[in-house]
Amino acid sequence: MPDLPTPQNAAEAALLSECWDAVLSYADLCTSGSASATLLATEAFTHGIDELRAATAASKSTGTGRRALRLPRIPLLLASVRTVAAAWETNGLGHRLDPDLRLWLHSDKAARYVGPPLHRPLALRGLRDMQEPDAVLLWLAEVESLPMSAVARRLGLDPAAASSELAQVRALFRDRCHRNHLDTPMNAYCRSYARLLDAVTRSPSAETPEDLSRHLARCVECAEAAACLRLHGGGLPAALSSGVIGWGGLAYLERRRRAAEAGMIGGRTDVAVDTGLNEGKPVRPRIGRTGILVTAVLVSALALTVSLMPFGGSKGDDASAAQGESTDGQSLADPGPSIPSGSTTKSGSGSGSGSGTAGSPAVADSTSRPAGNSDQEAQGESSSPAGKQGGATGSPKSAAPDCRVKYEIVSEWPDGFQATVTVTSTKALATWNLGWTFKDGQRVGQMWDGTFTQDDSHVTATAADYNKTVAANGTFTFGFLGSWTGSNSAARDFTLNTASCQAAG
Repeated sequence: MPDLPTPQNAAEAALLSECWDAVLSYADLCTSGSASATLLATEAFTHGIDELRAATAASKSTGTGRRALRLPRIPLLLASVRTVAAAWETNGLGHRLDPDLRLWLHSDKAARYVGPPLHRPLALRGLRDMQEPDAVLLWLAEVESLPMSAVARRLGLDPAAASSELAQVRALFRDRCHRNHLDTPMNAYCRSYARLLDAVTRSPSAETPEDLSRHLARCVECAEAAACLRLHGGGLPAALSSGVIGWGGLAYLERRRRAAEAGMIGGRTDVAVDTGLNEGKPVRPRIGRTGILVTAVLVSALALTVSLMPFGGSKGDDASAAQGESTDGQSLADPGPSIPSGSTTKSGSGSGSGSGTAGSPAVADSTSRPAGNSDQEAQGESSSPAGKQGGATGSPKSAAPDCRVKYEIVSEWPDGFQATVTVTSTKALATWNLGWTFKDGQRVGQMWDGTFTQDDSHVTATAADYNKTVAANGTFTFGFLGSWTGSNSAARDFTLNTASCQAAG
């Protein structure tokens, strides 16, 4: 797999951080698997970076200080995904692409994006003709669905004036599209409707004449113009995404909306913190985990003390009390269901040897079952009644799936890196969370195909909605961007649903 280009400056490092998740999201739509998606996104990102560098060098060489009009960074990189996908199809790698995309690449719709400029989609031409700061503001707010506070933070705008500035930029986009529509070569019939189309789309209360409505139902170019010119009605995001991206534009738009609603917004960490939207799950307060741990230890100690007190009962009663069983067969000292997922406690490490002595299963169970984990079949019951009887060594402590983890640093640059994690599970999973420890204090910045929490050096990655289930002997993959200082050694101590996982060499 080719590496991502090494950022040459802080601006390119910020570009990687802000745009990678958008590029990967669209690449995932265009391909038939996660491995192909990562490869396509990497090649597209490299292609886009090279294009930006070439444009910057050309601007400096002219000496005028003026930059040729081009798409803003995210849609430019999304267009690179489309370009690389077309190259794959031409070079015999089309089997990696979505079948519908392959059909589209051979259609007249795809030809419009590489054909004569005046015949290209109107939204693409209108956005390209805008100054970059205006185009970026429009794209982030309309297509990426970022809240205005996040957009203002990223672009250095006054949050109080950001909404009014967006309204001005929308009007500017409409003006550019109107001019381009009039410049488009069209037949006399379409041109006869140009003025009427402009007038109807300006007012939200204007009614569309019946003859114009029939014409828009038959003419693709005029229907595209109507969508770009009509700023009211909420159709502008769809017009932008469909016109600029092309195939999969509406699906990409929906993905970005869902990501924004879930708080999985790409960009620098300071943006997410400033808006109250974290890239991963909210980290639970440390005091809560500590309190639960102390309670678990106290309950275990109390159960053991009570079991050793001579109450004069039968030996059978003493054994039953020592085992700490309740009427429903669950250990009274078992605090497992109260401990949050991904929390590591030292109290379970000393009693996790699997011995069947009285009282030990209750303590060992304190780290074996995370709260809220729906994968009970994968984890099994760590303290069954059969394992407690007779004091002999019972069945294995946990029925958690055997697994192997491949941790790969895809690309690295000063103070930052990109990593991919591939996990193979021998047993089927209804959901998954993978934990690991960083040796050198690395920090995860953002993650795709999963969400994350990080507590000091320990990280827990949790499945996204679309990749929770894993078949027996199946694999799942996710990736992330991270930061490092001093050293960047590989992660260690992997656990899958709290069960130890072997790291692949």
